[in-house]
Amino acid sequence: MFGLNISSRIIAIILSLLVAAALTTLAWVGPTMELREGVLAAGITVATCFLLLYLMFEALIFREINSIYSSLENVKRKEFRKLSNKFLFRPEPLKRMRDEIVEMAERKQKEIDELKRLQALRREFLADVSHELKTPIFAAQGFLHTILDDEDVDDFTRQRFLQKAAKSLDSLDTLVQDLVTISQLEKGVVRMRRHSFDLVALVQEIFEQLELKATHRNVRLELFPPALPETGVRVLADRNRIRQVLVNLIDNAIKYGREHGHVVVSLQESGKAVRISVRDDGAGIPKQHMNRIFERFYRIDKSRSRDSGGSGLGLAICKHIIEAHKSTIRVRSEMGQGTTLEFKLIKPKNALPEVKEKSDELTFDGQISDNELSESR
Repeated sequence: MFGLNISSRIIAIILSLLVAAALTTLAWVGPTMELREGVLAAGITVATCFLLLYLMFEALIFREINSIYSSLENVKRKEFRKLSNKFLFRPEPLKRMRDEIVEMAERKQKEIDELKRLQALRREFLADVSHELKTPIFAAQGFLHTILDDEDVDDFTRQRFLQKAAKSLDSLDTLVQDLVTISQLEKGVVRMRRHSFDLVALVQEIFEQLELKATHRNVRLELFPPALPETGVRVLADRNRIRQVLVNLIDNAIKYGREHGHVVVSLQESGKAVRISVRDDGAGIPKQHMNRIFERFYRIDKSRSRDSGGSGLGLAICKHIIEAHKSTIRVRSEMGQGTTLEFKLIKPKNALPEVKEKSDELTFDGQISDNELSESR
């Protein structure tokens, strides 16, 4: 019946005539039959009417539903396994079809909303990149053109302008390098060379590097707890990348913390991991900014941040490095109480000796659990 190209009206007329014929036959033959024969004839008639009505639903309704499902399959673009036509003969096919349509509509709406959000981020990112690139380029151009256009510039002024132009170009190079780094991290191109090393030695090394900057702001650098194991605190991670993260976090704490304040780097062992936190006693971060500080080029105070230097990509790079170590970087801050940034690194299973930078990679088998990543407070 489904192979014939018959209109729904003709099918309905044929089925109606068949049902009417069955009922008329029962009404005509029934009075002349005995009770048992009459019951049997009534049962046969009911079964016949049921079969005819069922065929009518399949021919008139289920066929249309089948066509709708075929269209849905094209819309879904093979997102789900292909629906079998047998499914249409199950109970409540119309309700099932409605649920499918609603589910697909909700999913498509979420995809549209996500695309709109990504488009907005893309526009914002392009605007930020343009602004960040123009600043050092225009500065370098200004100093160089001043020297080229004025032949009477003395040697001292020429040297000073060239130094400023070189500084602007260095800032531009740093920005480009940061963009390349974050692009590689997002694509997963950069491999983490994990080996066992001592965090205590690394933090003390960074303190020595940033001591002069901290002295300029009268900031005291502290390592907590004061009494650490003689063997140090060992973790299994990429030392150079973790160093990059800690330099960025401690440098930010010095720049944006309170003058005559202190920055505390805490190393606390918990289970199979070590919690590393960097805390300052600055003004804190407003709640509306806390979820966005890890975005590229995002600045809470744009004018103050640019005066302090930096490409605006530091925290975004830190986030990707920590996530590449199967961990999460978290921020806790209260206005007037300072800010704490913390993350966890896995501890080596055995007390392995520190490996040089060019040594072979060690296997990283394990992921910090959600419970271990939960905040301690």
